[in-house]
Amino acid sequence: MMLGLESAVLTVMSRIGKHRSLYEKNEEAVKQHLIGEIMTALGWEWNNPEEVRPEERTEDGRADYALFLNGETVAFLEAKNLGVNILKRDEPLRQLARYCFSRGVKYGILSNGAVWIALKAFAEGTSLKDRVLFVVNLEEEPLERAVLKLSMLSKENLPKVEKLATLLKALEAAYSTLVSEGFSGDSLLHYLQARGPALLPVSALSGGEVVKALYIYENGWKPVPLGDRTLKGILLAVLDYLEARSEGRKAEEIKKVKKFLSSTEIPEEKILTILRGIEEDEGLKLAVEL
Repeated sequence: MMLGLESAVLTVMSRIGKHRSLYEKNEEAVKQHLIGEIMTALGWEWNNPEEVRPEERTEDGRADYALFLNGETVAFLEAKNLGVNILKRDEPLRQLARYCFSRGVKYGILSNGAVWIALKAFAEGTSLKDRVLFVVNLEEEPLERAVLKLSMLSKENLPKVEKLATLLKALEAAYSTLVSEGFSGDSLLHYLQARGPALLPVSALSGGEVVKALYIYENGWKPVPLGDRTLKGILLAVLDYLEARSEGRKAEEIKKVKKFLSSTEIPEEKILTILRGIEEDEGLKLAVEL
């Protein structure tokens, strides 16, 4: 879904760039060309009345769209033209909240095509601004951030949008605090993405270790078949890997080196030097699980 949503956002931004004056005056064009494009990418069947119904009646007027799942209204969506600054004007958001409250609908979505606001319609003891779950501004935010937040409005995610928005806010707050405490953004990202067993770089070995497994980094750590779990076994496994991805003369040379090393006693210090040289020469990253 994320790739399709990214493509839809780019399409919407292109349309706004080419036809801004149209969208600043024509709410219907915003609905059809911009909002519909995004909602379709989010998995909503835009022309299916079992999922999306335009001009849904409420006690306070007609909501532009009602979104249905399993026969129940899960959100109202209110559209404005691009000329309406829905970030500064309170009335459009209040209008949406009234529609939701009158029908007991928990969530509301307000959009002018470029800006999207997700709202929890009612909660005791809170102000309207307190109930804004998140805001997406396609014209000012990085694409990746905009797409991730919009994805919380998908057909799959909308029923749990409040939970997802809370988790995302917590992640952003924790990240900012840790960066302010001196942690680098890259180190935090690597921490979150790290998976698998604890690995020790081959360059950190000193000799005498008995390893459980060998890994080579290829867009992530990947295990390499290992016979003898000594340093010599690691070297031969690395040579097997290099031979498999080599051709012609280079493959033949690696095969000869393997044959020689298999029948030769080599000091561990020498093996470590060879492995480090292979990493440097071949651009490899090697690690082991102890």
